[in-house]
Amino acid sequence: MEHVQTTLWVVALLVALAFVFDFMNGFHDAANSIATVVSTGVLKPGQAILFAAFFNFVAIGIFHLSVAATVGKGIVQPGVVDTHVVFGALVGAICWNVITWYYGIPSSSSHALIGGIVGSVIAKSGASSLIGAGIWKTVVFIFVSPLLGYVLGSLMMVVVAWTFRRVRPSRIDKWFRRLQLISAGAYSLGHGGNDAQKTIGIIWMMLIATGYVSASDTAPPTWTIVCCYMAIGAGTMFGGWRIVKTMGQRITKLKPVGGFCAETGGAMTLFLATALGVPVSTTHTITGAIVGVGSTQRASAVRWGVAGNIVWAWVLTIPASAFVAAIAYWFSLQIF
Repeated sequence: MEHVQTTLWVVALLVALAFVFDFMNGFHDAANSIATVVSTGVLKPGQAILFAAFFNFVAIGIFHLSVAATVGKGIVQPGVVDTHVVFGALVGAICWNVITWYYGIPSSSSHALIGGIVGSVIAKSGASSLIGAGIWKTVVFIFVSPLLGYVLGSLMMVVVAWTFRRVRPSRIDKWFRRLQLISAGAYSLGHGGNDAQKTIGIIWMMLIATGYVSASDTAPPTWTIVCCYMAIGAGTMFGGWRIVKTMGQRITKLKPVGGFCAETGGAMTLFLATALGVPVSTTHTITGAIVGVGSTQRASAVRWGVAGNIVWAWVLTIPASAFVAAIAYWFSLQIF
């Protein structure tokens, strides 16, 4: 009986730590949802935060739990996960998020979590304990999601420019200030739908490993779903202003029409990835879309040096968070 009580306390603490990560995910990635709509002046920062947080949570009723299933059951072999692995994964992801937030680098919370899981599992039992299909699907979309965002964002910009080529710029600006509310809402839906499910997935993984949920269950407990969507929405409400500046203005200067095209291209990419059950980076996606929009004007409109620094952060995210997770896994063995 004492062992069960101890395990329950450990599980409760790890669930709380997962909610901290989810909150930080919303906090860290809020910029992805609101940077363009704030930088174009369509909404004030406070309005944009509430707007994005609302749509983050509304996503709970729209998307299936395909991404949660990938994270919870499709990355690590059954029987390998334990509380030490989950602790290491969450600490690795949280540490990387704090570092990149502090320096204003729009890195991926999603890939930090995946990197944390990978590092913790390898520290325990080696790479053979990972499920190759789930890992490769995630890795491939590191490249596919920004590329698809780039293509869709630039195509949207070209189509809009051609369609409204004879309309006065002032009128276009007025129309797209309104339309950008729709595109920002759609992107926030995609952000909530894909990102909240990653935390649902790791909690589900832990509950299965500790015996509180059956591996044969087709969905995690309802409380995990509701709490994770609430946590990411709350995180978004606190914003991430350092990253907003990078995303909204330092890569390229955006007008409402450009913000609409970038958000719409990014939202379409996220909707597709979530339907396929792929845990993608909302950061990668919106960055690709913003660069795509900027490059349709002229190549010099994009500050490629800033974009290049962001790419380096993408490359380092999984190995860096995996390294911290491996250390945290070893540390947890000493304290739990």
